[in-house]
Amino acid sequence: MPRTDPAPALETAGIFHRDYLLVTLGACALVFLAAFESLAVTTIMPLVSRELDGAALYALAFAGPLATGVIGMVAAGNWSDRRGPVGPLYASVAMFALGLLIAGTAGTMPALVAGRLVQGLGGGAMTVALYVVLARVYPPVLHPKIFAAFSAAWVIPSLVGPFAAGLVAQLASWHWVFLGVVGLVVPALLMIAPALQGLRGRSPGGSSKKTSKETAKETTKETAAGDGSASGASRSPGYGRLAWAALAALAVLGLNLSDRLPAAGGIAAVAAVAVALIAVRPLVPRGTLTARRGLPSVILTRGLASAAFFGAEVYLPYLLVERYVFSPTFAGLTLTGGAVAWAAGSAIQGRLGARLDHRRAVRIGAALVLGAIVLVLVTTVLHWPAAAVIIAWVFAGGGMGLMYARLSVMTLALSNKHNEGFNSSAMSISDSLGGALALAGTGLVFAAFTATTTAAGAGVAPFAGVFALTAVIGVGSVAVAPRVSRRQES
Repeated sequence: MPRTDPAPALETAGIFHRDYLLVTLGACALVFLAAFESLAVTTIMPLVSRELDGAALYALAFAGPLATGVIGMVAAGNWSDRRGPVGPLYASVAMFALGLLIAGTAGTMPALVAGRLVQGLGGGAMTVALYVVLARVYPPVLHPKIFAAFSAAWVIPSLVGPFAAGLVAQLASWHWVFLGVVGLVVPALLMIAPALQGLRGRSPGGSSKKTSKETAKETTKETAAGDGSASGASRSPGYGRLAWAALAALAVLGLNLSDRLPAAGGIAAVAAVAVALIAVRPLVPRGTLTARRGLPSVILTRGLASAAFFGAEVYLPYLLVERYVFSPTFAGLTLTGGAVAWAAGSAIQGRLGARLDHRRAVRIGAALVLGAIVLVLVTTVLHWPAAAVIIAWVFAGGGMGLMYARLSVMTLALSNKHNEGFNSSAMSISDSLGGALALAGTGLVFAAFTATTTAAGAGVAPFAGVFALTAVIGVGSVAVAPRVSRRQES
């Protein structure tokens, strides 16, 4: 009697089918908490910096977690490829919670930054582990929907997170913004734990055996992608990749601190960027830094888009507090608009599906982000009303939502069970390292303009320099975006 394959029924049932429900809810809960923490910290950091006299470490408080996150991503990618994603997910969530505890109890800016570094290590690993879970649980046809659900998980944090964080910081203490999230991490992990039991040592599709025909098909898929990811994974396995990740992270941290060397700060900054780029090469598919068509350009576009968007975003509350005299509570509304638009953009691309091809979605998204940053730059220089900044960031968020999910889908589509961890970590590494380098650069620009401008112009020039740099990065993402698909698909 022939066996009936339930896969087609599950694919049409969607991500909330009973076989997927716990994984969907648990994964979205973890994304929810990460989103809340990210938006909340960005909102309160100007207040924290002022209270702890930590303006010199402001950029490092954001760039540091992204840098250490690279180490976590590589570790989780290696671990997931060899033993499955369950262990990495548990360990990363524990590390994330520990970092929140350290930051929440910090009494000095260096201590807070230390907590953020630990938090970033766990957060980076958690991202990769979740991506591998998705690849092994959901069929490819559901990948756009689960990534759209991830974006939707940002909606409530984006609506209440910045406002709530500002309110807590003003009425109680900013410490509780960190400590409060810790109390929610454990329930989220308990929710997803039962669904993870079946993933221990399980390969995609539930079978560890593979026919020679299936193996040949996967090899053809890798070759057609032109990414070299499999060879990339093999040429620097295990501890070697961790060493490269650690070197990249140290280079980013060194870049953040290069302004402490007045005589050789410029040389140190250039050297740090060069070391970071050299160190990242074994961690991403071949051709990523040269924008080779296919998966390499997908990874590079992800990094450039993240660098432009997040490099500008962390300074928006700072701009509104310092230049427009907003309270931290209302300054966070800028982030709310951008995050809601991000979720809306992701939902739109999910509904359009194949009617909006990947390449077009990525090109439109990159153009929207660049246009928004340029509008923020012009608003800063010409002293336009703060409403222009808020409106601009709605468009930026919409652009990120439109292309972010598609870049994730393309990465998984060009992967197989042997390199899901490597490619997922490469995407997340590009994400984090791009943002970390951008934040380090904007921090140096902000400090340089603050030190060299007069008191009358100091309020404008540092912010203008930041947004000008991120606009240049945005131009790069627009230039690379058309190369995410191979020539015959263009």
